[in-house]
Amino acid sequence: MSQQAQPAVATPPAPGPKEKDGRTAQRSLALRILARPDVGVFLGAVAVYVFFLVAAPPVREAASMANILYQSSTIGIMALPVALLMIGGEFDLSAGVAVITSALTAAMLSYQLTLNVWAGVIVALVVSLGIGFLNGWLVVRTGLPSFLITLGSFLILQGVNLAVTKLVTGNVATDDISNMDGFDQAKAVFASSFDIGGVQVKITIFWWLFFAALATWVLLRTRYGNWTFAVGGNKDSARAVGVPVNFTKISLFMLVGFGAWFVGMHQLFSFNTVQSGEGVGQELIYISAAVIGGCLLTGGAGSAVGPVFGAFMFGMVQQGIVYAGWNPDWFKAFLGVMLLGAVMINLWVQRTATRR
Repeated sequence: MSQQAQPAVATPPAPGPKEKDGRTAQRSLALRILARPDVGVFLGAVAVYVFFLVAAPPVREAASMANILYQSSTIGIMALPVALLMIGGEFDLSAGVAVITSALTAAMLSYQLTLNVWAGVIVALVVSLGIGFLNGWLVVRTGLPSFLITLGSFLILQGVNLAVTKLVTGNVATDDISNMDGFDQAKAVFASSFDIGGVQVKITIFWWLFFAALATWVLLRTRYGNWTFAVGGNKDSARAVGVPVNFTKISLFMLVGFGAWFVGMHQLFSFNTVQSGEGVGQELIYISAAVIGGCLLTGGAGSAVGPVFGAFMFGMVQQGIVYAGWNPDWFKAFLGVMLLGAVMINLWVQRTATRR
């Protein structure tokens, strides 16, 4: 009588941790946090703050910090839409002079036609959005790099600002509009101050933080935010899956126009007049704040929080040099060093975070 063969019983593996290859290994929470594009600039902002806290004792006063935050806000309000545009794969070299164009439009229209200043504010908004639309439309229509399109816009606006102001006012600056109807109401919106604990705090700081929170929500929680990352990463792939690439890019340029209008109105109602030759070079500061904040020039990566810290670093340096009693001629040189240093720190942090 034959015996039936018994099936072999497999010996279970000894208990212990499962092996993971490089593709399935989970990175630690710390490394995932370091991989965020805004962490590097946060570390840089902390370093700059601590440096001037030691080198410039007046920085420790509440009034000084309010002034630093104010300077940061005037940069940061524009750096936010510039950052969104860079995430979308484009950038705007006309952003600096567009601020002055908006302010000049509101001032001259209101004064020369003796209108309520709100009429000039509204027309200036239309003009700023129109400039943004034209830049975006030319980029998507021609396929030319936004560098070339907006460089042309920069030169055109720079010349128009000077020529039209001289033609209309006979001077290089607009007339004082502080006595015109609606000025006080507009100043309250764009350039007022609040007393908090005995310290005067500019309203632009609150606008800056509000816009930053709004931009963060848009990028992380809305379809438009997904579109922005998609067109910046690969516009052809984005178009293939139904993303309205042209609409997204044009609207991003118009957001830059909105930012230029808002900052232009702040300058107008802060100083009551506008110098037509100002604004040149500011576009580089806005772009630098966005780059320091983790936005890539190639598009598809970045955040709205990073440029907030980037703008703070610029405001900190700009006022910190004054409080430290140093020669302000070193400001731009210090900014250049800060830009390179922050970018290198950001790169090192990201490489460290992604290293297996």
